[in-house]
Amino acid sequence: MNQPYFDNSTKAGTIGGTLLTIFVNIKSEDLLKTAILAAGGAVVSFGITHFLKFLIKRLKK
Repeated sequence: MNQPYFDNSTKAGTIGGTLLTIFVNIKSEDLLKTAILAAGGAVVSFGITHFLKFLIKRLKK
């Protein structure tokens, strides 16, 4: 079976066009909401990790 051949300019054009379309269609409110949710998730994950480490140390004693 012959695989189609895509040169680098075709790949770059496809990727660039896809990213540009995505960036144009994303609203600033969505970016802000996503950043806030990501930060909140990171804080919760960090807190739970430290709580579980503390709990495991406490139970081992």
